[in-house]
Amino acid sequence: MTKKENNNLEVMRHSLAHVLMQALEHLYDAIPGVGPAIANGFYHDFDAGYQVKEDDLAKIEEEMKKIIKNNLTIKGKEMPVVAGIKFLQAKKYKYTAELAQDLKKEGEGRISFYEQGDFTNMCKGPHLNSTGEINPESFKLTKIAGAYWKGNEKNEMLTRIYGVAFKTKKELDEHLAMLAEAEKRDHRKLGKELDLFVFSEIVGKGLPMLTPKGTVIRKELEKFVLEEEAKRGYQHVVTPNLAKVELYKKSGHYPYYKDTMYPIMKVDEEELILRPMTCPHHFELYNSRPRSYKELPVRLAEIAHQYRYEKSGELSGLTRVRMFCLADAHIICAKEQADDEIKNVLDLIDYANKIFGLEKGKDYRYRLSLGDRNDDKKYYQDDAAWDKAEDILRNVLKKTGAPYFEATGEAAFYGPKIDVQMKKVNGQEETAFTVQYDFVMPKRFKLNYVDKDGKEKEPIVIHRSSIGCFERTMAFLIEHYAGAFPVWLSPVQVKLLAVSEKHVKHCQKLADEFSQQGIRVEVDASDETVGNKIRKAIKEKTPYMLVIGDKEINSTKLQIRDRGRQEVREIEKAKFIKEILKIVKAKK
Repeated sequence: MTKKENNNLEVMRHSLAHVLMQALEHLYDAIPGVGPAIANGFYHDFDAGYQVKEDDLAKIEEEMKKIIKNNLTIKGKEMPVVAGIKFLQAKKYKYTAELAQDLKKEGEGRISFYEQGDFTNMCKGPHLNSTGEINPESFKLTKIAGAYWKGNEKNEMLTRIYGVAFKTKKELDEHLAMLAEAEKRDHRKLGKELDLFVFSEIVGKGLPMLTPKGTVIRKELEKFVLEEEAKRGYQHVVTPNLAKVELYKKSGHYPYYKDTMYPIMKVDEEELILRPMTCPHHFELYNSRPRSYKELPVRLAEIAHQYRYEKSGELSGLTRVRMFCLADAHIICAKEQADDEIKNVLDLIDYANKIFGLEKGKDYRYRLSLGDRNDDKKYYQDDAAWDKAEDILRNVLKKTGAPYFEATGEAAFYGPKIDVQMKKVNGQEETAFTVQYDFVMPKRFKLNYVDKDGKEKEPIVIHRSSIGCFERTMAFLIEHYAGAFPVWLSPVQVKLLAVSEKHVKHCQKLADEFSQQGIRVEVDASDETVGNKIRKAIKEKTPYMLVIGDKEINSTKLQIRDRGRQEVREIEKAKFIKEILKIVKAKK
């Protein structure tokens, strides 16, 4: 869409949020919270004496369509802030009245309202001219959730209704079909069905435990990362999962991240904290001895556990957790080496994504996240350094032809970054991991090296991940593959189905042969019928299935049923083993 078309769609979605709230007021005498337009739709928070349920959405939609059909004129008006507060209090709109009081404290003299029929609420707009401009067939209410007022767990829990909206019914239908597919692929649902991970209340929220099958996927990803990074000159290290608070005060992270860190632990005379990142550890490793220009770049990598406090309401399967493991690395290099190092990092990311079957520009793109020169609280003040760093990242993206866009105010406090933006099955984009240019930490940690002229010089640091945190990457891949993992990642690569008890011994012998070759195999020796065993193996999305009966015991050949195919193919055992090993090695 053009920018104008996109803005018009956003205005329509914002107007729909008001129509939703008007309908809720009609039906349940609900009190409004906030109701913005969002990607693909809108939502509105509200408080009501009646507990609105999913079954009520159809009824609410019908009321919304009546409001649209009535073609109510939408009129904007302004009031002095004090009069506006009194107006909202008289309507018993306590939440928007509180927002108006906040605006008063900030020095606002006047506030704006929008009126449509019998519904008026504070809003900065913009809106359509009338409710009749909304296509009643191009929106749908999709779900109900809870939301703390102002996002604060200490405040009241409001009800939130989400909706999606498009210009045409065709676009809406396509989007709803995509959402239905996304629901089928939801990693939380598939993770349970495929026995990949579990949660336990007594272990704690946001702390997933991987099952043996889930651990296979995790270990294969780790092995892939370790081998590929080693080929590219990374040195792997191991550092502690906790450190003295002083370390994060020195790095400058503590003021920015203390609200998402876990509480300080007092041990003997020291104050320790679980680490939220590994970079300070790696800087201390670098500083453990003098460095020469001949060593640069130093690429320190680690499969590192990190800990960050996520609010309970924000936890979600493997995508938002309280302990995660990152394929982390820090490249300490001379300033003139930065271009090549960043280019090499992007090449590694593109290679890894290609192995996963992800297409650049379609499944992922890059975001150049810039600093805000006016925000001296968040960002380190050095305009010249910011300009240079941003130019370097921008030039690398241009040289490599990477699809990217720019976003101001999304940088880290110590420098700009390139965010890897993954497109999820539901169409939403999410930051998977980052490549960060850091000109601040070398100063804080007094990182230096002796140059060829014998003088000490200050390097720069590139923070990067090759595939992000394993938990989030696993969640993304579960949904991307719909649980049908490529052979190299499949927890079970071959499933042997015994026709009866007398065939189990041969299945186990065959399984031992496969295992000796490094092939992951499982025998189904249950008393179920062959039909049930086949259906179960299909549901488990096993790449290869072999039914073993009298005929197979007496033959040197195997009858293979490939995932997704009905027909069976015949192949020599040795040839089949060679075929699997070749596919696994190539990661196809």
